[in-house]
Amino acid sequence: MTEKILISSGSPFETSVGFSRAVRVDDRVLVAGTAPIWPDGEVDPDPGAQAARCLEIIGQALEDAGASFENVVRTRTYLTDAAHWEAVAAEHGRVFATVRPASTMVVVAGLLDPRWLIEMEAEAIL
Repeated sequence: MTEKILISSGSPFETSVGFSRAVRVDDRVLVAGTAPIWPDGEVDPDPGAQAARCLEIIGQALEDAGASFENVVRTRTYLTDAAHWEAVAAEHGRVFATVRPASTMVVVAGLLDPRWLIEMEAEAIL
């Protein structure tokens, strides 16, 4: 039987919404949509800082699942404004310059919190 390991980030929404920050099944790690929230609930208004924060949270989830950024094969980034793509891409490139996963950026009408300019997901294979 395949073992499913649930990874928590401590988000207060994990139990009420019914999701995990990441799920590991066999050699796959799927990291959920990750918003740029600091532990105190604050959100930096800078899109580059938001991307860095999302990647920090994703990196911790990967580590907790026994993976790393080197194992990432796909990322998705949701932007609320296309004008932010370069700042976000710079942070993505800082982390994934040599990994070079398949990656998609999509502009959306909005995210759950209007302070969030981006949200990111990742998939890794060990």
